[in-house]
Amino acid sequence: MRYPFAMKTAAVLFDFDFTLGDSSAGIVECVNHALTRMGLDEAAPEAIVSTIGLSLETMFGRLTGLDGSRASEFRARFIAHADRIMTSHTTLYPWTAELLRELKSRGYRLGIVTTKRSYRISEVLERERLSSVLDIIVGSDMVTVPKPSPEGLLLAVRRLGVPAPSVLYAGDTVTDAEAAHAAGIPFAAVLSGTTPALAFEPFTPRAILPDARGVRRIIGRSSGPVA
Repeated sequence: MRYPFAMKTAAVLFDFDFTLGDSSAGIVECVNHALTRMGLDEAAPEAIVSTIGLSLETMFGRLTGLDGSRASEFRARFIAHADRIMTSHTTLYPWTAELLRELKSRGYRLGIVTTKRSYRISEVLERERLSSVLDIIVGSDMVTVPKPSPEGLLLAVRRLGVPAPSVLYAGDTVTDAEAAHAAGIPFAAVLSGTTPALAFEPFTPRAILPDARGVRRIIGRSSGPVA
């Protein structure tokens, strides 16, 4: 993959699903739970997985061709079921804890900006004893417009108190790339999701990486974070 140069970095922000962890089993269950209780047909698991990272309303439209009030009902039913089962159906990648702890020990500010709800990420981090490693979590419940809007990323940057150009955002979807571009934040694409490398090229990412472990290579090896 491409590693053009090491950038001076004050903070690293991550997407969650297919970037640091995998909750696809829970998402598939919650989507089909909501659809069947709305009197609609279940969606194929692979179709659902391809929409992970989108807002729930956009996901519903992609899967059913419907929108409007039905999308609102879908959101409510999805969230209610997710509150019951999503944390137990969410896993971190085997290397995620080590990566986050290493970056924290090197002095980088760390955060997650995701379309998941912030408390759901907090529950997973608490379970994995990683709560103290993250400086900020921004979820869809904290913004008025989800990604690809830059709102969540800009909120994270403001709360961290660092300049946008000194932040790296790592994510696995074009939605992540669009949000970073709109926020003026350097972006690293990771291929641990379902998006092919070619799809990221229009956004001129700082790097296209097999997975998020590669961020080590583009934030410098020894210079540490910028002041």
